[in-house]
Amino acid sequence: MRIYSRRGDRGKTRLRPGAKQISKASAVVRAVGSLDEVCSAIGFALAAGGPADTAEALKKVQGLLFELGAELAHPPAGGRAPRVRTAPAGRQVQEIEGMIDSFDAQLEPLRRFILPGGSELASRLHLARAICRRAERDAVALAEEEELPPEALAFMNRISDLLFVLARLANKRLAIPEEEWHGEEK
Repeated sequence: MRIYSRRGDRGKTRLRPGAKQISKASAVVRAVGSLDEVCSAIGFALAAGGPADTAEALKKVQGLLFELGAELAHPPAGGRAPRVRTAPAGRQVQEIEGMIDSFDAQLEPLRRFILPGGSELASRLHLARAICRRAERDAVALAEEEELPPEALAFMNRISDLLFVLARLANKRLAIPEEEWHGEEK
């Protein structure tokens, strides 16, 4: 079996076997693709190494992102039937909030905006956070076209917060100071 099928060469794809073909520029394909990018960026961050607690949190998030992508790839028939329920529900949002609170408790409170960067791991986590914010925007655009579970958007918002906190923590653990943004000096 070849990896390529040539069926997508004209800008159409299927989100799952047996589904009708849709444009690769559709809101659902953009949203699912953005989730794939977030998951890949998290894998890129994992490749930088880091503490076990960070790796465990990131791997958990990758699995939850796959679940959300699976749900988005199974849109309701005719826009009315309920979606297949695989996506993170409220309890996973609460679990992510618990992770954020636990990691954030190890950090000094923010006084200003910080510039992304620092260690390799922190930089990769900041990149994953920025990609996650785009994925969230794509999910919001999809939600304007078809019904999404409300926790899907909350989940994306929390994941970007978690990635931000983990980036800050990576720098703290390596004693790399955060670079604050001071805006235009007057």
